[in-house]
Amino acid sequence: MAQEEAALVGVALRGSRGERIGRVEAVFADYLLVRTPGPLPIDLYVPRPSVAQEPRGLTVDCGRGEARRRWHRPLRRAPHD
Repeated sequence: MAQEEAALVGVALRGSRGERIGRVEAVFADYLLVRTPGPLPIDLYVPRPSVAQEPRGLTVDCGRGEARRRWHRPLRRAPHD
């Protein structure tokens, strides 16, 4: 199981229309940490039940914008406050 999970790191996560949402950075028991591409990447915490593993890779049932609305968890306040 650990080897299977490690194999997911670096795999692209795609939306329902095939658009790239991001890349898996880490695998945890109940979610995948996915980092979006671009000059200001954000981290998405995608629940594992929401991810389908298909021959073409990992997919979710929504687009890029909806994925960010569902799974982006910004800090509530700065850790040094």
